Amino acid sequence: MRPVASVQELYAQAIAMESEAAARYAELAERMDDEGREDLARIFAMLAADEAGHLEALERRTQGVKLPPVAEGSWSWIGGAPETAAHDLVFRLMTPRQALAIALQAERRAQAFFQQMSWAAADPAVRALAREMAAEELEHVSLVAALLESTPEARLDRTVVFER
Repeated sequence: MRPVASVQELYAQAIAMESEAAARYAELAERMDDEGREDLARIFAMLAADEAGHLEALERRTQGVKLPPVAEGSWSWIGGAPETAAHDLVFRLMTPRQALAIALQAERRAQAFFQQMSWAAADPAVRALAREMAAEELEHVSLVAALLESTPEARLDRTVVFER
């Protein structure tokens, strides 16, 4: 991964990550609510609100600043941008633990990106901003990891009925 060359590029990447995270957490909150898992729905809704707050803060910080484009789907939580039907199926079939595992992987990926940028960037302003963003993402990693650890495996009821 090449280092980002400017603060604007780092902000553009951060906005793409936060936007994806806010959307996915909101989607997971809705799914857990549909399943009657109010506890997890509240947690995912809280995470969605937190990510949306970060996104709003980043957008305020960059208001009036020309940001470079970020490749569409580069921060997608589910390998690229699957078709809507496939995406919906994945989110419907996953267990709460699987949802948290996907979230944890995305949070770790974001934290690693910012950490790597804090080490590799030539510009001291980029390094400082990347360190700040890496620390925020590390908080998300810790929270989601704790949630994953405290969420039991789903019991699958595999009653099969055969007809002749």
